[in-house]
Amino acid sequence: MLGGMADTAAPPRKRAAGLTLLGPAFVAAIAYVDPGNVAANLTAGARYGYLLLWVLVAANACAVLVQYLSAKLGVVTGRSLPEHLGLRMRRVPRLLFWAQAEVVAAATDVAEVIGGALALHLLFGLPLVVGGAITGVVSTALLLLHSRRGTRTFEAVVTGMLAVLTVGFCAGLAFANVSGGELLAGLVPRFEGSGSVVLAASMLGATVMPHAVYLHSALARDRHGETPAGPERRRVLVATRWDVALALVVAGGVNVCMLVLAAATLPGVPGTDTIPGAQQAISDHVGPVVGVLFAVGLLASGLASTSVGCMAGAEIMHGLLHVRVPLVVRRLVTLVPAIVLLAIGADPTTLLVVSQVVLSFGIAFAIVPLVVYTSRRNVMGDDANAPATRVVAGVVALVIVALNVALVVLTLAG
Repeated sequence: MLGGMADTAAPPRKRAAGLTLLGPAFVAAIAYVDPGNVAANLTAGARYGYLLLWVLVAANACAVLVQYLSAKLGVVTGRSLPEHLGLRMRRVPRLLFWAQAEVVAAATDVAEVIGGALALHLLFGLPLVVGGAITGVVSTALLLLHSRRGTRTFEAVVTGMLAVLTVGFCAGLAFANVSGGELLAGLVPRFEGSGSVVLAASMLGATVMPHAVYLHSALARDRHGETPAGPERRRVLVATRWDVALALVVAGGVNVCMLVLAAATLPGVPGTDTIPGAQQAISDHVGPVVGVLFAVGLLASGLASTSVGCMAGAEIMHGLLHVRVPLVVRRLVTLVPAIVLLAIGADPTTLLVVSQVVLSFGIAFAIVPLVVYTSRRNVMGDDANAPATRVVAGVVALVIVALNVALVVLTLAG
């Protein structure tokens, strides 16, 4: 259950089959195509061309493993990652852990509301404060949909928004002159100066997000319940692998499309280090229709991702503090900081950058416990990570944490 609402997923005794087992990963995947990703990917393509394409491919491969482990934890144990942490931590460490996780969730929410506000400004010329308020109202309606119509209806709506933003962000490629040779060269790992290192770390921080790790275990728990060991669990885990793979192929493909579009059409174009500047440049260099589609994609991204971020925050509070807060109440509370920041005239792009740095502080706290718990037989039983999976997951966690530390250090160092 999320945020005090009754679990509306099908009971474990009456399992769905085939494609109907898919869905939770597509909700979690929204975190991988939120406004922070848009800013990082467009900047990377405009500044460095295809150079950092390999970062997106590597980050997405890491994300597939991380999100599968999160979903697997929920399926096998019937508990989310925050619930496991809450059961095993003493009061003071638990409160401190909750505080950092809430700060990360709030930073995510701010970035996503700002993305929706920017999209409404680009489409209709609305002031950012008004756009932020409308984003909050629509995201509240989405959360009410989850409350009243159930998990599967919410999954269907969010997946529809994922389809809209996929079209919006990828449409420009139909009119771009993509260099096949440079595209392949971009798959070779390399950097060009410290600026590209900072941007690569930012791209990774915008890809593997703590709140998606916390939430996915809850989504899988609510959809499947604690699945009994045996053929039934194996079937659900196979479906979960397909769910994660398909969802992140879509999300990763969207990120790649954004970088390639910028690399093919915006190299050296001034002003592309901001979302409004990039959207204007796309309109000027690719066409106004593509510019409008891009803004529509940004709007779908902001609306869907802020709803998902709010759900993650509610699960964090429930798991660590054992307190349930209705999602709508939480939505209203977490909306305030974003509206205040927009009202005082804070630069939206700067806020997006700061949000990525804040996320970098929180990623280790999510990934390290996930790898540890899914590797323990006393938690996972026979479904504990195999030795090879433990090694790969440990390396992935180490690389992600190291790059996020590098992003924080290099950003603070200017």
